[in-house]
Amino acid sequence: MGEQAMRILVFSHKAEVREAIINAVGRRPAADLGRVDYTEASGISEVLVEMDAGNVDLAILDGEAQPTGGIGLTRQLKNEIEDCPPIVVSVRRKDDRWLATWSQADAVLVHPLDPLTAAETVADVLRARRVPAVHG
Repeated sequence: MGEQAMRILVFSHKAEVREAIINAVGRRPAADLGRVDYTEASGISEVLVEMDAGNVDLAILDGEAQPTGGIGLTRQLKNEIEDCPPIVVSVRRKDDRWLATWSQADAVLVHPLDPLTAAETVADVLRARRVPAVHG
């Protein structure tokens, strides 16, 4: 009886950016997490539908997406969805990390994506999410 794969939503208006993110993170970001399935979104409406439906364990949003970037979208989602899944923002420049912090993102990936760092970052965020809320 296999554990259900975790679902990662990847948003960018550019197919090649979505592909780069998926390839960097991989189908199995860490041995202890099992496989992940990806849902790709090229527009804001797709992201909102998936997030509102609760179909997402983690979202990776392109900070450079047009016309609305993942940074502003992250802030909107974090403020509008009560139990918002973790969001990782990808940015082009290390200097943009502060924007991702402003957006309340759970983590930041910087292009060009290093597969080890990308997988490790996503795995860390997924692990933090998986911790049960009930203690003792």
